[in-house]
Amino acid sequence: QVRLVESGGGLVPAGDSLRLSCTASGLLFSSYSVGWFRQAPGKPRSFVAGINRNGGSTSVEGRFSISRDNAKNTVYLQMTTVKSEDTAVYYCAARPSLLATTESQYLYWGQGTQVTVSS
Repeated sequence: QVRLVESGGGLVPAGDSLRLSCTASGLLFSSYSVGWFRQAPGKPRSFVAGINRNGGSTSVEGRFSISRDNAKNTVYLQMTTVKSEDTAVYYCAARPSLLATTESQYLYWGQGTQVTVSS
């Protein structure tokens, strides 16, 4: 059974940094690309950052970076200088191929972790 578990969310003051983790089980993690998405209240879920199987990555937010540790089956989303508009539920997703930016292309999803930025 494949499982993705996000952690690291919470209440954080604007301007601070936060690191989210996505830990996978039940799959050959090193063969999967992983994406981070977020969904703010009343808005559709959107792509934030993603990382390929070989470590190549992309982020639509310059304040965020993504990395992976295959030995720990974990992908990290490092968020810096957070803003109120970063408040959302953050999800990680995995697909057994190259990195993608649309949620329909991902096979497995976590349950999400809430990030709330206080001003």
